[in-house]
Amino acid sequence: MTRRRAATRVGRGDRNVAPPRHIHLNVMSTQPFASTPEPPYYAVIFTSQRTEGDRGYAHMADRMVELAAQQPGYLGVETVRDATGFGITVSYWTSPDAISAWKQQLDHRRAQEAGKDVWYSDYHLRIARVERAYPKA
Repeated sequence: MTRRRAATRVGRGDRNVAPPRHIHLNVMSTQPFASTPEPPYYAVIFTSQRTEGDRGYAHMADRMVELAAQQPGYLGVETVRDATGFGITVSYWTSPDAISAWKQQLDHRRAQEAGKDVWYSDYHLRIARVERAYPKA
């Protein structure tokens, strides 16, 4: 199921970008927020700019979410992509070791290579330790 929600787009690094504007984002999950434990835990933040056309991307993205959920240390994922192809995916993990194991998983490595070669014109990957979390509820 695809959900649509309004959000504000923020600038990308040191590039000159237009002021923030409201746009619709596709949420590629039936649950918009990952269920995470009390901190600390880790976040892998993947920002990307898609190339034109699908070329197998949607199927592989769905497969990677399914596969990640089977990995030890996986906590959840939140992901959005706008109409221009700019996306943000944040996956949550219990430890740096769990993140490293996911990075080395064979099917994930194949998807990473296809991403570099076919699906992304640009991307950034950041890893952060979550020290505090403040849900609305």
